[in-house]
Order: sequence, then C-alpha cells, then structure tokens
Amino acid sequence: MKLLGTLNPENATEKEISDFKERTAVRAIIFDSENRIGILYVRKHKYHKLPGGGVEDKETEYDAFKRECLEELGCNIEIIKEIGKIIEYRKMFNLKQTAICYLAKVVGEKGKPSFTQEEKDRGFEIKWLSIKEAFSLLNSDDTENKEGKLYIIPREKLFLEEVVNNH
Repeated sequence: MKLLGTLNPENATEKEISDFKERTAVRAIIFDSENRIGILYVRKHKYHKLPGGGVEDKETEYDAFKRECLEELGCNIEIIKEIGKIIEYRKMFNLKQTAICYLAKVVGEKGKPSFTQEEKDRGFEIKWLSIKEAFSLLNSDDTENKEGKLYIIPREKLFLEEVVNNH
C-alpha cells in the first residue's frame, strides 16, 4: 500500500520509536448517493475527523473498516479501493500508529450510528459534506487538543488530498 506520509511533529527519536507500542487503524472516505462524504465532528475538542478506528484482535483491516463504518456512520459500505497509509509517531502516547485509508461507497440506506460512550462523551456528530466542504472545515478547525492539532487534522487532510489529486 502506498505510503502517503509520516507524521512526527513531536520529533520522536529512533530510540524512542523503538520502544513505542504499535497500532493499526483504518480510516474511511465514504461517498453517499449524493457524492458527499461522511465526516465526524468532535464537539468537545472542536475538530473534524474521518470515521474509523483501531483494528481489534483477530480482526482483518477490512473487517475493522466495515465495523467502524457501521458503528460511526450507521452505514454498510462497499470498498472501492485503497487510498494509502500514513505512519504516525505519537510521542505523547508512546505509539506508532499506521493509519490505512480506504475509499468506499454507502450500500443501502444510511442508518444511525452506535457511538461508544467515549465517543458520546466527546460529542461525536456526523456530517455529510462535499470533499471541498470537508477540506474547508479541516482548514478552519481551531482545536487546542494536541492530538487533534498534531495528528488527526493533518492526517485527514493528507488522505483527502490523495483522493482529490489521484482518484
């Protein structure tokens, strides 16, 4: 899978990285029948993000992707293609995360999400927007949340740029 970029804004050293826990996560750029994508607003931290999450034990990336889309968007999906991956060295969590993004489309009707309690506490809210509108929101997000500012927003912008420029 194509490497789209590496995020290391906290300047983790090779030695520090060698001790980081590793995690694989999936991200989704999902189009509905009106050519809009699903994006989540995290009200508590005032930023937007693509739906997705971590791959759980004994779960394939594809299965995690389908599960996350159903949980966070309330949608069944069909994967169209791989977009790429981004490596994140999150010194704040001693974590090396590989974020894998897929392009997909909604299959059937959109349902309701089943957010976890943590997601509810953070104020998750779904928005269906054009890619241009999603870029605009990401560019205007002014979060003070360190994870959002250093990792989530830059990662999502890289994934969206890849779709706009190459798919």
